[in-house]
Amino acid sequence: MIRIVIAEDQRMLRGALGALLDFEEDLEVVGQAENGNEALKLIMGLNPDICLMDIEMPLKSGLEVATELKQLGSSSKIIILTTFARPGYFEKAMKAGVHGYLLKDGSIDELASSIRNVMDGKREYSPELIMNSYNEDNPLTEREQEILKLAAEGKTGKEISTILFLSQGTVRNYMSEILQKLDSKNKIEAITVAQEKGWI
Repeated sequence: MIRIVIAEDQRMLRGALGALLDFEEDLEVVGQAENGNEALKLIMGLNPDICLMDIEMPLKSGLEVATELKQLGSSSKIIILTTFARPGYFEKAMKAGVHGYLLKDGSIDELASSIRNVMDGKREYSPELIMNSYNEDNPLTEREQEILKLAAEGKTGKEISTILFLSQGTVRNYMSEILQKLDSKNKIEAITVAQEKGWI
């Protein structure tokens, strides 16, 4: 029997997925979580074979949970379910070591089949998600990404210059270059664009 935990913040979808997967003779849903923190606790406590995880969840995203589980050495295999075919997400999912990355609009039969394939040691990725991930390259240099990441953490220009051993003027120059590349009016807009595209 393949033991499954479902982490999904939409209650109806979570319940429907659980009910439909339980109909399969070889699948058993052993736990359900509505946010990232709950998912992490459940997986560490129940040690399921598979965790179906939404990307966009409160408290912790599916990718953050997957990354933590990898660091903790969890043996549970992660399959990300998403409605977002956003560039950058697929790349992050690969780094987090997920075993599957699928769109939510597939059929339950396809999902059950993907679960079995992952248990057999295969990896399951939606072709649309892979194609989309190659559509847009990150225009930011490593240094620009570093600066924007620190800004996203709430660091001021002065703090960023201290952390990276740069002058405040240099940090300002980098920031104006970032705004130009991301076609953004201000720092907040640039951070939002870069995060949505998975560039930082």
